Amino acid sequence: MFIFIGAAIVLGGILTGFVLEGGELLALKQPMELLIIGGAAFGALLISTPLPVIKNIIKQLKGVLSGGYTKKDYIDLLVMMFEIFNVARKDGLIGLENHVEHPHESEIFKRYPKFLKNHHAVDFFADTMRVIISGAVQPYDLEDLMDNDIETTKEEEMQPSLALGTVADSLPGLGIVAAVLGVVITMAAIDGSPKEIGHHIASALVGTFLGILGCYGFVGPIAKSLDHRVKEDIQYVSCMKHALLSFNKGVAGVISVEFARRTLAAEVRPGFTELENACNEAKRR
Repeated sequence: MFIFIGAAIVLGGILTGFVLEGGELLALKQPMELLIIGGAAFGALLISTPLPVIKNIIKQLKGVLSGGYTKKDYIDLLVMMFEIFNVARKDGLIGLENHVEHPHESEIFKRYPKFLKNHHAVDFFADTMRVIISGAVQPYDLEDLMDNDIETTKEEEMQPSLALGTVADSLPGLGIVAAVLGVVITMAAIDGSPKEIGHHIASALVGTFLGILGCYGFVGPIAKSLDHRVKEDIQYVSCMKHALLSFNKGVAGVISVEFARRTLAAEVRPGFTELENACNEAKRR
């Protein structure tokens, strides 16, 4: 939602200022300049970016439009882990096998649909619990294992924002390319009327304008938005990491999720009492 609001403000501010300065909006209507810049930018993206990364760009753009994680999402995550840890306390680690082997069939996980939709989070949690159940890894080795998983995922998920950042950096140069082509057309019509020459020069300058605007007003900020969303996803998984690590050390479930709660940013961190009440409510189910 904020992407659309921001885009509207960018366009509204620029176009309103242009009109108030006496400019004619129709002078900015240069579809061929947009075709040159947009086509060259898209082609450059295809040249420099592997197909899986392009697919990931589309996926992440959809994710940004859907919004990030809220405090309620984190409460659900912490309570879900508390419930899983309670199963281990009551039935032993063997009681967790059905939950981690078939997470999408688990009655506990089904109560938290946003978690289940996050495929990497589900895999991270289930795979780590499998290692814990096996009992073959020491706590410090388990932490290294989870850190490697998180770092690998971070590098993979950062590629779309880096690719879009590269495209954004190229847009001012592509705007200059469009402007140079406009100058070539102007020089070919140098013996024309002043009005005709002025039209060609205006078209060339609009090309430079569109390149710079595309870079700093749209593509660059979108790339930064993807970057922020990846960091939110990493924080979500890191929250699980601290709870799982504490659980593997033998810490009680309620304290394990408290370790995880303390790693959260202030705007999404539930209070101690708030989380305690949510866990007590889960106990009564």
